[in-house]
Amino acid sequence: MVDKGGKPGYILPRMKYEVILAQSAERTFRKLEAPWRSTLKQAMRHFLEHEPKRESKSRIKRLRWLRQPQYRLRVDEMRVYYDVNDELHQVEVLDFVLKPQSQEWLEEHGVPE
Repeated sequence: MVDKGGKPGYILPRMKYEVILAQSAERTFRKLEAPWRSTLKQAMRHFLEHEPKRESKSRIKRLRWLRQPQYRLRVDEMRVYYDVNDELHQVEVLDFVLKPQSQEWLEEHGVPE
């Protein structure tokens, strides 16, 4: 196999991450209206299954001052807080929080470094 630059190489498929909802996230998810559930499912499939640690200016952010949650995914006015376990190839979604309640949620549930 030869890549576009003419160098021999292999194209390896990326292994999908398994997205798991914590009990609190599952309870919150069930209470959300159908359009929100649909939007969040689509965002989790797109961002969390393939590159959950790929940071961007506004979508995925590493929460450096916290041990847990490790990351935040922004989906419109909703924030998805999650941890990544590379050994098990899993993403554990801890909760879904509306932006205005995010700081309060982090103060209550976040674990400092």
